[in-house]
Amino acid sequence: MRISRITGILLILLFANIASAVAQDTWSLQRCVDYALQNSLTVKQQVVQKRLADLTLQQSRLQMIPSFSGNANAGYSDGRAPSLGDNQYVNQSVFSSSGAINMQANLFSWFNQQRTIAANKYDAQANSFLLEKARNDLAFNVATAFLQTLLNIQTVRVNEENVRLTHSNLENTKKLVIAGSVPESNQADLEAQLAQDSTNLVTAQNNVILSILQIKAYLNLGFEIPFTPEVPENINSLPLSPLQEMSPEMVYSAALTNYPLVKSDELKIRSATKSWQAAKALLYPSLSLGGNVNTYYANNYYDQQGKLLSFHDQINNTYKKSIGLTLNVPIFNGWQTRTNIAKAKINIYSQELTRDLDNQKLKQDIYTAHANAVAALQKYNASSTGVMAAQKAYDFATKRFNLGLMNTIDYITTQSKLFRAQVDKVTAQYDYIFKMKLLEFYRDQKISL
Repeated sequence: MRISRITGILLILLFANIASAVAQDTWSLQRCVDYALQNSLTVKQQVVQKRLADLTLQQSRLQMIPSFSGNANAGYSDGRAPSLGDNQYVNQSVFSSSGAINMQANLFSWFNQQRTIAANKYDAQANSFLLEKARNDLAFNVATAFLQTLLNIQTVRVNEENVRLTHSNLENTKKLVIAGSVPESNQADLEAQLAQDSTNLVTAQNNVILSILQIKAYLNLGFEIPFTPEVPENINSLPLSPLQEMSPEMVYSAALTNYPLVKSDELKIRSATKSWQAAKALLYPSLSLGGNVNTYYANNYYDQQGKLLSFHDQINNTYKKSIGLTLNVPIFNGWQTRTNIAKAKINIYSQELTRDLDNQKLKQDIYTAHANAVAALQKYNASSTGVMAAQKAYDFATKRFNLGLMNTIDYITTQSKLFRAQVDKVTAQYDYIFKMKLLEFYRDQKISL
């Protein structure tokens, strides 16, 4: 008996520890963002693009190094062929081999290679900022989904309280019906209202599940893995910049300095300009240095006495080296070079248009976000007043209903107004937080709760 009691106590402690560990395994916003940055497929795609740009830059730099190549050939022939020693044609079987080393170096091409390197360098830097943008956008999307989940959790709590109130009123009404103080229709009306409130609660609970699935998608987290968001103790304590300090022009000015896409667009223009200059360099002559070393061996190479020369002697006798300068003068190639120059010039204009469009959209988004933040604040203030008024109306209606001075339909209507006002306040509060966090994101390229 004693052993059984001890075993029971140990099991209770064990399950208590497990429950505590599970309860503590919550996901804060920072944990979500860190996990997403490590596992997001979108970010990994941009990492691949950055690596490709880095490899292109590396290859263009290596093009400055002289090229070296070597080749070796071997062959067999049978029939009449001249002997290498006396140049007499005889029937013979000949095995021959040769080897060569070649070198080629560009001496001057009007800075084509240097400008190509510069273009690829700017392009690689632009891809670095695009990677930063992908990470920042992901962090903001995770924060948005996290806030939506918190809103849905708060909505569940409001619905639970509404169900509790309706259930409590139903229980009181049942007692009054039994006592004969109110008609049975009052009970039926409250039972129908409880069913509706329970349906609303199920919908709210499902919204929590859907928002968590959205977060898991951003995190690339297995859908079967448990996920419990860390809910702040007091949503009102979240740090928010004062709206009066977030004028759209100030936010836009800061965004032009911090926004990675703005920096990437400027670098893309520089890259296009250098590519255009590199294309123009191909109109002019280029100078290169070339060199070659080769040798030969065959089994029909005889000396003047008719003796087959050794491999060493043949290699020495046929050894040849050369070096020379090559001046390449472009004359006509179907206007291909000039067409490429024209395309490169148009590409500069295209990149400038892309920059202007991105800046225009950024400014429009910031002004829209600011207008939405102002409206969200006004809506939150109005909804806060609405909750206080609805609460007073509900408290007064409860007293009248309990005294039999108000019918059930009117009482349910008053309760529904309170519930709707509470939901509107919670929604407006989170909407205002989201709109302010969006402005902060544009200004600082950071997101935090």
